[in-house]
Amino acid sequence: MTVGLQWPYVPPDGWTAADLDRLSLDGPYGELDALKRIELIDGDLIVMSPQTEFHRRVVERLRDELARQAPGELTATREMDVVLGERQRPCPDVSVVSAVAAADLDRTYYLPADVVLVVEVVSKSSEIRDRETKPRRYAEAGIRHFWRIENDGGRPVAYVYELDPATRTYLLSGIFHEQLKVPVPFPVDLLLTALSG
Repeated sequence: MTVGLQWPYVPPDGWTAADLDRLSLDGPYGELDALKRIELIDGDLIVMSPQTEFHRRVVERLRDELARQAPGELTATREMDVVLGERQRPCPDVSVVSAVAAADLDRTYYLPADVVLVVEVVSKSSEIRDRETKPRRYAEAGIRHFWRIENDGGRPVAYVYELDPATRTYLLSGIFHEQLKVPVPFPVDLLLTALSG
């Protein structure tokens, strides 16, 4: 007899960021635990779709390149939650975080104060979240830098945003097609075409 996927019941007061730590491989929810790629957006659990090869390559190579170029007090990580509030725990594709915060090997998430840059690589199943919802939540939490990477026929295009602290919204500071070269949050110079090739 095959046992089907066991979905958890929504807690009486809805999901919170702390609930995600209980959705682990040895947690109470059976096969759902094996999915692993779950995030909390506006109190809703979002099960992320399988990633494309474009998405995997860009995330992996961008994380490696940012880690290489980051100053010693920062490091880059991939697919690590950021708790923005009680009902907000998104999982950015790539983040640049404090090296001190990253030294805690038992942590399961970062806080906005730990994060200087978040990057979302847009997938068809997450376009609205990656383009609208998550950037709005990152900005409201005070994360100063946000990049969005789009797939333009197999070639990455980077949209670079910086936080306006007065309005707590992101302002577009550049669109990059071949080479991404920016001075903040630290000097970054990378060949975008190398990320997917």
